Amino acid sequence: MAKTLIAFFSRADENYFGGAMRYVKVGNTEIVVGLMKELIDADTFKIEMKNPYSPVYMTCIDEAKKDKQTDARPELTTYLDSIEDYDTIVLGYPNYWGTIPMAVVTFLERYDFAGKTILPLCTNEGSGMGSSESDIRKYAKGAEVKSGLSITGSQAAGSKGAVEKWFKANEII
Repeated sequence: MAKTLIAFFSRADENYFGGAMRYVKVGNTEIVVGLMKELIDADTFKIEMKNPYSPVYMTCIDEAKKDKQTDARPELTTYLDSIEDYDTIVLGYPNYWGTIPMAVVTFLERYDFAGKTILPLCTNEGSGMGSSESDIRKYAKGAEVKSGLSITGSQAAGSKGAVEKWFKANEII
């Protein structure tokens, strides 16, 4: 039986929303994952850094930029034993410097994605998917990476309809 995994990186604390900073207890990507769980039966795995970025937004983006520039692989707090049982992986993340956060790269490089389908979900405040889809293909060798869904972070709570339409288009529901 086909199983789906929702693996996601999300950041709470101070975030950028349409020109202003605001503190949030739950990150935008995690909000969308909550809506996904209302639509499909899937296991979830939160990608969390052992040494998380600063809760201060401007410091966080500087740290994320440095990690991207140095091609860092941040250590995660936990790892899945295997992804063997999953046929489809919904991969959620915020757009960090035009692509996936480096913690997501750490996750992707750890597992064998041959024969798996990845559905990218990117939250952002207007920068869209960036190069994340092609970058996922680079790090998740052998996976079929479908067209992703870009959700404006400040509209995450109201994105259930867009997620449902995307899932239907990809025959998840």
